Amino acid sequence: MDLVTPSIGLIFWTTLAFLTLLFLLRKFAWKPILTAVNQREETISNAMNAAEEAKKEMANLTASNERLLNEAREERDALMKEAREMKAEIVAKAKEEAQGEGEKMIANAKATIEMERKSAIADLKNQVAALSIDIAEKVVKGTLTGDDKQKALVNELVEEVNLN
Repeated sequence: MDLVTPSIGLIFWTTLAFLTLLFLLRKFAWKPILTAVNQREETISNAMNAAEEAKKEMANLTASNERLLNEAREERDALMKEAREMKAEIVAKAKEEAQGEGEKMIANAKATIEMERKSAIADLKNQVAALSIDIAEKVVKGTLTGDDKQKALVNELVEEVNLN
């Protein structure tokens, strides 16, 4: 026998062992291996679907958050505008009230000044009248020391009264 050429018996037994091994693997190992591969493929497919859905949901949440943020900004801007308008209104009202109060105070001051001016004029007239009476009294006392002078003054006054 030659070492280079295999014998028919060796080929037969090798083929028979291979076919037996193939049959046993197919009967006992092939199904669990295919089942594990199919389960792994299904798990990967489910994970990919879940990741895709999570990605879509994240996009929806991001859009929703943007929308809510924009609404909050718009509401803040509206509140700020309203606050500015209220501030301007309050300032204008306060200026108007201050101006009205100022005008009232000026009018009251003018009325008080006018009343005091009239009172001072009346007081001055009274003092002038009293002073005039005092002077007239002193003049009359000095000029009416004699009977002749008194009669002359009475006649003069009577004539003035008759003329008027």
